[in-house]
This record gives sequence, structure tokens and C-alpha cells, in this order.
Amino acid sequence: MAKQGSSYNEDSIKSLDWKEHIRMRPGMYIGKLGDGSAFDDGIYVLLKEVMDNSIDEFMMGEGKKIEINVKDGVVSIRDYGRGIPLGKVVEVVSKINTGGKYDSDAFKKSIGLNGVGTKAVNALSNQFKVISFRDGQCKTAEFNRGELLKESKLQATNEANGTYVEFTPDDSIFKKYHFIHEYIDKMLWNYAFLNTGLTLHFNGNVYKSDNGLKDLLEKNISGEILYPIIHMRGDDIEVAMTHSNEHFSEEYYSYVNGQYTTQGGTHQAAFREAMVKTIREFFKKDFDPTDVRKSIVAAVSVRVQEPVFESQTKTKLGSHEVAPGGQSMRSFVNDFMKQQLDNYLHRNPETAKAIEAKIIANERERKELSGIQKLARERAKKSSLHNKKLRDCRVHLDDAKNPRSVETTIFICEGDSASGSITKTRDVNTQAVFSLKGKPLNCFGLGKKVVYENEEFNLLQSALNIEDGLDNLRYNNVVIATDADVDGMHIRLLLLTFFLQFFPDLVKNRHVYILQTPLFRVRNKKETAYCYSDEERKAAIAKLGPKPEITRFKGLGEISPDEFKHFIGKDIRLEPVLLDQQASIQQLLNYYMGKNTPDRQEFIIDNLRVELDVEDDLVKA
Repeated sequence: MAKQGSSYNEDSIKSLDWKEHIRMRPGMYIGKLGDGSAFDDGIYVLLKEVMDNSIDEFMMGEGKKIEINVKDGVVSIRDYGRGIPLGKVVEVVSKINTGGKYDSDAFKKSIGLNGVGTKAVNALSNQFKVISFRDGQCKTAEFNRGELLKESKLQATNEANGTYVEFTPDDSIFKKYHFIHEYIDKMLWNYAFLNTGLTLHFNGNVYKSDNGLKDLLEKNISGEILYPIIHMRGDDIEVAMTHSNEHFSEEYYSYVNGQYTTQGGTHQAAFREAMVKTIREFFKKDFDPTDVRKSIVAAVSVRVQEPVFESQTKTKLGSHEVAPGGQSMRSFVNDFMKQQLDNYLHRNPETAKAIEAKIIANERERKELSGIQKLARERAKKSSLHNKKLRDCRVHLDDAKNPRSVETTIFICEGDSASGSITKTRDVNTQAVFSLKGKPLNCFGLGKKVVYENEEFNLLQSALNIEDGLDNLRYNNVVIATDADVDGMHIRLLLLTFFLQFFPDLVKNRHVYILQTPLFRVRNKKETAYCYSDEERKAAIAKLGPKPEITRFKGLGEISPDEFKHFIGKDIRLEPVLLDQQASIQQLLNYYMGKNTPDRQEFIIDNLRVELDVEDDLVKA
């Protein structure tokens, strides 16, 4: 029943223009907003939307170089394609459903098909400038939050053909945003791997690939591989694959028309099925699919005319047909794999032997673990029923149509006081809490068996639902929330060891974060400031005047629930756990968790000196 006094009439109906709708509902166009801490935050989507247009030019055979600069929150992108038709420069970036990609002859296999991308960037930017260079002439248009400020007349130019776009994200929408260059680096390498012959220049660095997806795997795989990367190319499809000696799960990099489909889709599902089918037929053995796919690392890229994605941010392909003739994605990928992979295995018997041996070893391990897994699942189910470790959120992602469309977080913390504070102040709809009892086991060098035998690891694995990979991951953000002291750092390190040892793709796919909580509270009778560093503490003291009250938070349990709500709400500070693409996970674990070495002792001593210097400054203050 409607509330009394409410009215629904002609005045209730409103029409928004294009920019008002984008600014009112930005999530429809660019996904989540965020401050740049997460790789899929909106500011990176803005960058990607402009980049996709430049990439489409390259795919059409126009322009082999793109220049990207990001400095002080300002982004500029210059391509050397054909340039926007000069009479349509303003419309292309400010009139919804306007663009060249509705013409399938001009952009046959483009990623941006909805005529929305640059309009969203324009509407969500404080300043947006576009310049088109075309056949000795150029035209400039400048906007503020989608409103046209200046439009130049046609001018003569000596510049090469192409388009220049510059924008500054609107800080009233993207609060306290910052670009993490590692995320941009990853994005640009993906563009380079998927577009051989293209050269990208970003802040003085050059990105170029000669071997496509083979280069991608070589850059992303850490540690040893079982056999040389199998690299196969065909019309509108490319695949690279191998098995890792250090992974316990499956790891995929999938792309459609150059778009990184982080949630996979019909093309990735078709590859997983076709790979198992081809290997079964080659060896004439009915291998279990999980034994064939365990420890695989693969990349698959397809080109599809007018792809259908499950959201505007294009993270999952929904297309089942791949050609005008109506061939299904499943049969398209299967036909390719049946011919190319089968031929490769016949020509490379050593690789075939290595694959067969790996599958047999996987089968043996699976059977050895089957009894332990069954008991572990029963324990996890029983524990879940009694709610011993996990205070879940109300969003049940397993039942949602698109699990990742709902932004959810799980905080992993140690001790009753810390978990109690978070539990009392969290958003019960989207934030869950998992409580550790003391320090978890150091699992360095141990086998997967320990995950099922150790209660805490087994329950954590069950809570995240990652036993069989990330497809059913129940939370977008896995946040380690420990005290900022020695014990807290040790727990953090032990948890990261667990993830890197058994579920490295959880870290590689940038789901793991460290919760940043304030180290100090500085307050007087009128104002309170929470400080996350010594520099912020000094600035707060200077602002609040002489002799303010200063509190040093030594642990999460010392922060009251009333205060904690500020630190896990809209102003939450998360530090992403990032892996250097050149780093070997095994080498990292050996360095930090293996036997003491002179290098590690030197590292500890040097960093201890820094900590002592900071503490000394605090005492003097």
C-alpha cells in the first residue's frame, strides 16, 4: 500500500537528457565508481572506453601507434587512425546512440557497439577535450560535465590523421580518486598482446608484442611450466595453453574483440569443453574433466561480429552465435581445437606424454584426497549451520543471475574484539566477516591436503567457495583486516602465503586487499581527525591547534564500533595486493617464508631501522 500523502501524477514523470542520466546512474554505464583502488573501478573504465575507439581504428588497418599519458589525474590519449569525421566531432562525443560502429562495414568486429562509451567519459569528467585531425584540417571541442564550452572552426594543421582525447574524471563522482599505474600497465599489455603490430606509449614506456597470447602467458605465468606453451591461431580465434607445476586450480585469460572478459562467458566455456574433448579423443581415454583441466593456464581470444555482453562494462560474453551463418560458439571453438590441438599433439609427442602424465598424477591425487574432501565439506557445512566462523552477508550470490554485479566484501580478521567491531558496524547486506582463531598455519611447501585437514583453511576455502576455481567466488573483495603491529603483519603474511600457494589466481585477478585503518585519532572539543600516517597526524595537529588529544590505535579491537563504521563504509581505504608480473610466486614464497637467508635478514634490518626512526619521531612529538 502506498504511503498516505504520496502522489503519482504527470509531475512525477521526468525526462533526463543524456548527460543527466549518465551522471545520475553512472553504474549503468561504467560499473562501480570507486576511488581507483580496484582494477575495475570507474576511472579505468573511462580510460578503456577511449582506448577501445583507438584500438578499433588499428583493427581497421589505420594507425599503428597510440600515445597514452596519465599525470596528476589527467588522462590523454592520441591515436593515429582516420580521425573523427570533422563535421561530427561534437555529436560523436555528446549525442547518445551516435557513432560509426552501427555501420558494420566500417567496424565489423568492434568492441564498442552501443554508441555510449565516449559520451559517458564526457559526462563524467570535469573537463573533456577532443581534437580530430583529418586530411590537413582539425577541429576541437571542449566540455565540462557534458556541457559544450567551446567548439572551434575548422583549422589547417600539419598533424598526422587521428584523434586526441583528454579528460579529468569528475572528483564529485569519483571521490579522492587516484590512478594505480600497475592497473593501467596490465590493461595496456593486454591491448598489446591482442593486437600484434600495435605499439603503445604510456608515460615513457613502450608496449609491443610479436607473439600475441604466447607472450601474454609468458609474462603472466610465475614459476615452472610442464611443457612449452602451445600457441594456435586461426581465423578470428587464438589460443595459448600449458599446465603449471605450481598451480592447483585453473587459470584463464579470455578476450572478445580485444575486451578482457574477466568473468569469461560462452567462448571460455566452449574452450574448456573443447580442450577436454580433444585430449580425451587423442589419448582414447575417458579422463575426468577436472583431471584434464587442473593446473592449466590458458588464454583464448575470439573475434565476433556484434557480440552480446551481459552488461555495459562487457566483462562476460553472452553470444552463442559467432558468424552470420549462425555457427554456434561451441562448434566454432570445438572445430578449431579438434584440428589444431590434435595436430599439435601428434607433431609433439613429448608434450603429449607430459600432458598424459600430468592428468594421471591429477587423477591419483584426486582419489587420494576424495575421502578427506568429503569429511572437510561436511565439517564446513556443519560449521556454517552453527555460524562459528562466518557472519555472512544477506546477498546470496550463488542464487543471483549475475553474481559479480553485486559488490560484496568479506573481512578476514583475528580475534573476537576486532571481528566484533566490524560485525556490529558492517553493511549486513553486502559485507561479511570471517573470524580467525589466532595465527593460521604456515602452509609454505605443504600440499593441497593441508587445506582440507586444517579447520581454518578448510572453512575459509568453503566460505569463499573457491575450491574449484574462481567461477563461484562469493565475494568480489577479500579483505585482510589485521592489526598494524608485528602479530597483525605476521597473520597477514600467513594468509597471503595460503592464497598464493593454493589459489594464486585470487591474487592475480586482484580480489585481495588489505584494510587500512587509522593509526591515530587527533581531536579537540570541536573536531576529530583520523590519521593513516605520521604525515597526516602532523597535519591534523597543525590544523586543530595546540595540545589536541592524540590517541595511537594499536589494534582493531581498540577502535569502537561507532568509530569503525567510518572506516568500512563509503570512505573505506583498501590497499590492493598486487603481484609484479615478472615475479615468480615460488621465489616470493621462498624469500619470505622459506629458511632464513642473508638477503632476508638484511631486508628485515633495513626496514626495522625505518620503523625505529618513525617511533623515535613519535616519542619526540
